[in-house]
Amino acid sequence: MASSIGLSRFLETETPTVALALDPFNVDALTAEISGDLNDTNNAIDLDALLAKAKRALTFDLADARLYSLIGEIKYRQGEKDEAYQLFDQARKLSKTEIHALQRSIGRNIEAGDLPKAVGEIDILLRRWPDQFPAVADGLPTILSNSEGYQAVLAAIRAEAPWRATLIYALSKTPRGIDFANRLLLDSAGSSAPPNSSELSAVISGYFRQKQYGPAYRLFLFTLSEQERKLGGYVFNSTFEPVSRGKPFDWQIPGQSGLEVTFVTSQDAVEGEGGATVRFLNTPVKNTALQQLVSLPSGSYKISLIASARNLKLPKGLFWSIRCVDPAGEIARFNIPEGTYNRQTLSQEFSVGPAACPIQLLTLQTAAIAESWRFRYVGTLVMHKLSVERLPS
Repeated sequence: MASSIGLSRFLETETPTVALALDPFNVDALTAEISGDLNDTNNAIDLDALLAKAKRALTFDLADARLYSLIGEIKYRQGEKDEAYQLFDQARKLSKTEIHALQRSIGRNIEAGDLPKAVGEIDILLRRWPDQFPAVADGLPTILSNSEGYQAVLAAIRAEAPWRATLIYALSKTPRGIDFANRLLLDSAGSSAPPNSSELSAVISGYFRQKQYGPAYRLFLFTLSEQERKLGGYVFNSTFEPVSRGKPFDWQIPGQSGLEVTFVTSQDAVEGEGGATVRFLNTPVKNTALQQLVSLPSGSYKISLIASARNLKLPKGLFWSIRCVDPAGEIARFNIPEGTYNRQTLSQEFSVGPAACPIQLLTLQTAAIAESWRFRYVGTLVMHKLSVERLPS
C-alpha cells in the first residue's frame, strides 16, 4: 500500500487518472483530474459527474480551498452563480491565492464596477500565478478606462508590482492599449519607480509600428530625469557624457567588430579630450559604429562636430549621415578627415523638407560594403561634441 501511495504521488500531476487508480484518496490527483476536465475544450464535459467527484473528495479534506473553488466553477457553469460565488468566497477564506476563485472574483468585481478591488485581486493573482496574465488581459481596457480603475493600476505600477513590465509590454501591442501604456509611464515618471529603458522601448517601438513618431518622441522627452534633461537638444547628450544609455532617442552602439567605442566625461579626460573615443583595431570595419534617433522639424540646420584624431587611416571613409527613417532616404552626410589633428571643427548645412520626414537616424558609419583586409582602419578618433542647430529662416 505504501508503494502504491508513493507512486500515486509521483503520477498525480502528469497522469492524475492513473494516480487515482493507485490511490482513490489522493486529493491532489483528483483536483488535477477535475481541473483538466474543466479545461478540456475538445470533449463534452459531464458536469454532474465532476460535481459528484469533487463533493466526494471534499469529505476527505474539508479545508482544501481548491475543492470549494472547483465545485464553485462547476456550479457557475451550471448557471447557479449565487451559490458558485459563495463557494468561491469560501475558497478565498481558506486560501487568498486560490486561482479559480480569484479569477471569478476578478470578473465579478469588474462587472459590478468595483475596479479598485478587482485590481487588488489581479495583483494577488499575478504575484502568485504570473503566467495567468492572459486570463485577466481582456478586462484591463475596462479597468483603465475608468478613473478609479486607472488610479488603482497606476498605484500598483508606482509600487513596482512584479507584473508591471508584462502589463506595459502587452498594452504596447494594441492601438488602444498603447495610449494607456504611454499615460502610465508618464504618470510614473516623477515617482520613486520611474519608467526604465525596456518599458520605454516597448511603448516607443509600439508607436513606431503604428508610424506615430510624435508621441514616441514626446514620451522620451517627458520621461527624462532632471539630470538627463541637462543633456537635451536636437542631439541628445551631444558631448557623449558616460551616463546610463539604452533609452530610445539616446546613443546606441551597435555590435561591431574592428573598433572600440567608449564615452569619457570631460572632467575625467586626459588633456581635455572628453567625448566619444573610437579606437580602430587595424581590421576592416563595415557599417555603423554609433547612432541615435532624432526628431528634427522641417527647416534649415547646421550639424557641427568638434573632433581630434591620432594616426587616423580610413581607407573606405568614415562619415556622419542623417537619414530619414520613413520614408527612407539620406538627407545629409559629412566626412571625417584622416590624419592627426586637435579639436578640429567640421560642419555642414542641410534642410528637412516640410512634413517629409517626421523622424531621422543619425549614424557614424563607413562606406565599406565588404570586409576586405586590404582596407584596414587604424588610429583613434575622439569626438568632443556633435550638435545640430536650427538656422534662421
